[in-house]
Formats: sequence, structure tokens, C-alpha cells
Amino acid sequence: MIVPGSLSENAVIDTAEQALPVYRPTSHVRPRRPIELAWRTFFHISVQKFVRRRERFPLVTMLEPLEACNLDCAGCGRIREYLPVLTKTLTLEQCLRAVGDSGAPIVSIAGGEPTMYKHLPELIEELVSRKIFIYCCTNGILLERVLKRIQPSKYLAWVIHLDGMETRHDLAVNRKGVWRKAMAASKLAIEKGHRVCSNTTLFRGSDAEDLHQLFTLVTDMGFEGVMVSAGYDFVDGPVQEMFLTREEAIRVFRQVLTDDALKRIRFYNNPLYLSFLRGERDYQCTAWSNPTYTVQGWREPCYPVADRHTDDVDDLFRSALWENYGVGVNSKCANCMMHCGFESASVYQAFSSVGAAASLLNGIVGKRAGIGTS
Repeated sequence: MIVPGSLSENAVIDTAEQALPVYRPTSHVRPRRPIELAWRTFFHISVQKFVRRRERFPLVTMLEPLEACNLDCAGCGRIREYLPVLTKTLTLEQCLRAVGDSGAPIVSIAGGEPTMYKHLPELIEELVSRKIFIYCCTNGILLERVLKRIQPSKYLAWVIHLDGMETRHDLAVNRKGVWRKAMAASKLAIEKGHRVCSNTTLFRGSDAEDLHQLFTLVTDMGFEGVMVSAGYDFVDGPVQEMFLTREEAIRVFRQVLTDDALKRIRFYNNPLYLSFLRGERDYQCTAWSNPTYTVQGWREPCYPVADRHTDDVDDLFRSALWENYGVGVNSKCANCMMHCGFESASVYQAFSSVGAAASLLNGIVGKRAGIGTS
């Protein structure tokens, strides 16, 4: 998709016409999501729901140590929303305190671009020592440099932002050469023994054929799985016309998540959420499951929306707060289908339905397992 303010079509056509590098699988062993993660998640939800009797509780801590980024993507409103504090970063102690306060077994490190955070190796090392599962989301530009200081672990997965094959991805991120840099870094990470996933956001103009080519490529390379989600229509996003309505998103996902694609491609999202994206299931948002901590505190109410920030994570679980948010309740939520709110909803609902639980369990032990992490 060509968007205003992005690279022009001619600016990337030369790159597109060049012979693409050939990426081969580096091992005969197909990487799988650690089974420990499935059981830890099951145990966490069971304790919170049936022992502690909590209606709302965290599943994934969304941690943003900084909001600065080395890209200016057309679909991102984050660096514009946090423009007054782009030079601010969290201390290592603040990061660890937020993870402890949340108590979730999974941490998604995002931003901004987390590989720009100077304490990232120390943060990951400490979280691994606590046996917390980490998904570090990155555009891949600085990943090769960071890999020199971080050891592989079953508790760590790199999540590479890829919104298409080379031409479309470089257009989306507004810079030539980013796709190749990210792919080279991903290949190196896999060769070093790291777990690697991809994360793709769909916008108006996303091309199913191009995405199928990308998903097949990374699956063959040895990626642990492919995550997909619809883009949230951030108010501060520079190109508002690129965001999909809910009805448009379902039409696009039906083209991308075909029965054939679901068989061939190793999607990381759980099958209930993928069914939701195709319009076959309906859930109410449970974004409280993914509390987000930033340089300004906890975002209230959720990762996409911050009507205010708070210092107390428990503020995000109040019933009174969620009376004001959700599909059909707040206009800001009308088109949202992000996995931070709806994949967790599919997981929670599975605990009250035998059929849904069986479908989820099949995803956990099969190739299409996943918990939303962004």
C-alpha cells in the first residue's frame, strides 16, 4: 500500500526487482512453543480464576522501557502520543518492579524500539532467571548487535515486525532496506538457537498473496510461528485512512486466513482467536489481561487507549473502569480486534466451555498455539 508521506512506489521498485536472498531452514528440528508455557499459563489462570476468585487479572505484562524508535511507521501513533517524553526511559529497577506488581507469567517487551534500551540485556537476563516468558518485539534493525550480549533461552522469543514481503514492508515502515536487515537478523538469531516469531499488522491495502508468501517464507526459515492482528486506529496515527473498520478487517482476514493457509502456515495465535478474526466467533474485549507499563506509568485502560496513566496496576482491574470501555460501549473500541484484548478473551472463555477448551488445547499442543503479546 502506498500511503501519504511514505516512500514512493518508484523508491522501492528497484529493490523489489532485485533477486531476493534465499533463506533456508537452518535445522531439521521444527521449533515449538515450550510446553512449559502452556502449563504455566493454564496454572496461572486456574489459580487466579478459581482459587483467588478474581474476575480480572493479568496474563501478559506489556512493558515499554522507552517510547523512542528508529522508524516512523505510518500505522503507529505511539511515538507521536509520547512525543513530550521520547527522551525518557525506565530504569531497570522500574521495569522489574512493574513486572512484579503485575504478576503475569509472560512479559512482552515493546515500545518504541526495545533494542534501543541500554539495559535490555540485563532486563532479559533477570527475567529469564525468574523463569518469566519474554517476547521481545523488534523491527530487527539493531537485533544483530543486541544478539552479541543475549544468550538463547526457552524463556525468550524475539518477535520480528514484518508487514509483508520486501516492497510492502519497506513502504509500511517508510525506509528502504529494513526488510532485508530484519530477515538477516532473524536468520542469525535462529542459527544461534534463539526462538523467533513474526508479528504482522493488517491495514487497508494489505495483500493476501504477499502475506502468504511472507508467512510461508518465515515458516520455512524456522520461525516458531506467525502472529497476526488488525491495526488499531490510533488517533495520533499519521495516515488515518489506512485503518480498517471491523467489517473490513473480517473481509481481509478471510482472504488471509484461508483453510489452506491455516494448514500450511504455522500461525502462533490460538485457533479461537483466528476464528474470531474471520468473523466466526464473537468476544468482548478483555484488554485488562494485558496491562501496559510505560515511562508515564500504567496505561488506563489498555495498550491501545490511554485516557490517563496510573501508578497502581490494580486500577486497571476495577469493574467501574470497564463499564466505560468495550465494543458497543465506547467509540474508541468500535473497530478494535487486537490480540491484546481479544485473543486473551478467547483464552478466558475457553475455561467456561468444554468445546472451546478442547479447541484451545489442540492449538496449545499443535502448531497454531499462542497467547497475544502485542
